[in-house]
Amino acid sequence: MDIYRSDRQMVLVALGGNALIVPGETPDIATQEKNADKIVDQLMVLVERDFNLVVSHGNGPQVGNLLLRSEKSVDVLPRMPLDLLVAETEGSMGYMLQLAFLNNIRTSELRRYVVTFITQVIVAPNDPAFGRPRKPIGMHYPEAEAKRLREKYGWEMKPDGEAGWRRVVPSPRPLKIVQRHTIRHSASEGNIVIAAGGGGIPIMVNKDGRYEGIEAVIDKDLTSSMLASEIKADMLIILMQEPQVYVDFGTPQQRPLQKITASELTDYLAEGHFPAGNIGPKVDAAIQFVQRGGRRAIITSADRLADALDGRDGTTILP
Repeated sequence: MDIYRSDRQMVLVALGGNALIVPGETPDIATQEKNADKIVDQLMVLVERDFNLVVSHGNGPQVGNLLLRSEKSVDVLPRMPLDLLVAETEGSMGYMLQLAFLNNIRTSELRRYVVTFITQVIVAPNDPAFGRPRKPIGMHYPEAEAKRLREKYGWEMKPDGEAGWRRVVPSPRPLKIVQRHTIRHSASEGNIVIAAGGGGIPIMVNKDGRYEGIEAVIDKDLTSSMLASEIKADMLIILMQEPQVYVDFGTPQQRPLQKITASELTDYLAEGHFPAGNIGPKVDAAIQFVQRGGRRAIITSADRLADALDGRDGTTILP
């Protein structure tokens, strides 16, 4: 099978934040590598169906572990800024996914190369999110320790239920992916591209006109949607735990949405069916992609991906 062909459709797949660290499992490297093999085995249907493929992923558990490691070693090593920790997870998680793809390809008759991009995402300095940090990151602290950290580092600290207090950071909206042209070119050449891990590294243009990393996180699904549009992907796929999007979720009136237009889904979003802290950003990301010219978006679970591609499962969003 020829690697370099120009007639393939382009698809971007956004993996859930727990793709490599599943709740309840030990988050060691061997377990993450096992989960990388599992998710890549499910994604191989897209390679077998001859799509050009870009893969994005969440990184919440991994960044949380790095923050904890930084906290525990602060007496002997410098504290690491959040943008650098996001970059570290892009590299380490990209490596595990890249290895899994390469091993799958070696056991098949397919011919593809795999590459991981450390991806920077421009955000606006005046984004309203900087005035109201809300995204919790890192470990829980007792109230007294949280107040000490607030005074020492200027962190915004908020109570988080009975577990204690957590640091919260801004979550600005993505404006532009710096590496978009390189990602598109590489994927168009037939390479499997892993990019925009954890929503990408948030950067802004400072008063001197230079790029500068900032202490923030960007929603992975919103970045994935923007990147899919910027590389002119034909399709955006957002993977989650549930196989479909539901209205009236968790009630006796719950019903799945199988095929729906972006306009109809926007109405449901406005009615409050999709909570902002849960599925809301995924729905918003899918709507935005289709409204910007994408042919279709699919929201489903990894184990239903093949059926969703054929319209037998998942939720398909059309113009």
